[in-house]
Amino acid sequence: MKTTTQINSVSKLYCNVFGHQYEVSKQVTSHVKEYTCKCCKRQLTTNSNGNLTELTPKFKEINKALEYIYTRRMMRSQQKLAHSSIY
Repeated sequence: MKTTTQINSVSKLYCNVFGHQYEVSKQVTSHVKEYTCKCCKRQLTTNSNGNLTELTPKFKEINKALEYIYTRRMMRSQQKLAHSSIY
């Protein structure tokens, strides 16, 4: 347990000195993404204004609902497109 705490504090120190190294961990929609820092595992998401904000349980729930709506809409539009190309 002690080594995990030391590694975590070293990662946080690295991020404090050099900045976070965020990578996209999940693409919720074409505009909304979730990001995770490679070093300290800090998680962020884009809010309604397009700014990065901390990924709280509330935002996780919002992103889950957005992803559900987005995928359903994309599936419906793909079906309409395929159906219209048949005729």
